[in-house]
Amino acid sequence: MPKYNFDEIIQRTKTNSVKYDFAAERGKPLDLLPLWVADMDFMTVPTVTEQLIKKAEHGIYGYSDPKPDYYETIIKWMKKRHGWETKKEWYFYTPGVIFAIGLIIRALTKENDAVLIQRPVYYPFTSIIEKNNRILINNPLVYQKDSAGNGTYVMDVVDFEKKIEENQVKLFILCNPHNPVGRVWTIEELETLGDICQKHGVTVISDEIHEDFIYEGNTHQVFANLKPEYKDFTITCTSPSKTFNLAGLQVSNIIIPNKSFKAAIKQEFNKSGYDNMNLFGLVATQTAYATGEEWLEELKTYLADNLNYLREFLQKRLPKIKLIEPQGTYLVWIDCSELGLTDEKLNEIILHKAKLWLDAGTIFGEEGVHFQRINIATNRATLEKALFALEEAINS
Repeated sequence: MPKYNFDEIIQRTKTNSVKYDFAAERGKPLDLLPLWVADMDFMTVPTVTEQLIKKAEHGIYGYSDPKPDYYETIIKWMKKRHGWETKKEWYFYTPGVIFAIGLIIRALTKENDAVLIQRPVYYPFTSIIEKNNRILINNPLVYQKDSAGNGTYVMDVVDFEKKIEENQVKLFILCNPHNPVGRVWTIEELETLGDICQKHGVTVISDEIHEDFIYEGNTHQVFANLKPEYKDFTITCTSPSKTFNLAGLQVSNIIIPNKSFKAAIKQEFNKSGYDNMNLFGLVATQTAYATGEEWLEELKTYLADNLNYLREFLQKRLPKIKLIEPQGTYLVWIDCSELGLTDEKLNEIILHKAKLWLDAGTIFGEEGVHFQRINIATNRATLEKALFALEEAINS
């Protein structure tokens, strides 16, 4: 019997939730069912809540920072779950992965240096590059379809190296596992990229925030751990925010084995004026990594069941919408091109007829035309309601 109730419907409106309470501020209708931003509709690990209550009852919320046992807990998690032996001195905390990426860009590149990404990809990558006055270089992923119309994505490594050479790329942001297309990159794919980056002196930021959501038959490969030399030019971004639904507590753990990189990033960090870690984020992070494994395993089973439901629903009731089979993450990429609709019409139907708030594919780059991203980390009743609403809207 399951120990945790992921079917529970939790009221999230009027809680200052970005997902539920800010439709008007973002120019959306007010009566939408939101399945967009990457947070989950599940309560976190119960022991996390218990420890947060205990800390709140203490009543003093002064400046706080991690002790060595904080890092030891994460080091154990990384070794057990991902086979990577990390060291305390490699770790650097920030209030978020995108915050960290901005720091790294400013610390390790200059204005007008080229930074490479692989669209369609997590859209803040684009904005953080452009806002820091770096030149964005795109190595688009290649969408391949089989005879049945089912698609997947692969990398164009020839174009990858060509873009690096032609633009003197200084920094590459790798999304691993990939958001939104759901790929969990293989050892062979990653080593091909790694060898090219090493050859051309390209620093790699490996965003591995979704590393704990991998579906059966796939294995997450920590990029920096594939070859000993990779760790010298790689910065790995991790966070408990996706794994344990803690995004609002704003803690990320950035792993930087290269001492000179870490010194430069710390210097840039100090310019921001940010100092001590959020007290409740500290408590939640350490507790989650120490006690949350059983909860995570049950959650992954629940998400796999949600994915199975989505897959079967589309096949039987909306066969013109194709699931891009995810190997990881709870964010699912769907191909709506066979509906024969313009993107404008598709978004209108989803927003105003289905009353759903999904992420339109084009926010991830022009390669996302005719795609949508849907967050399946919700209770089954909500997922069912959303899919039946989508079916009715499409068929009407």
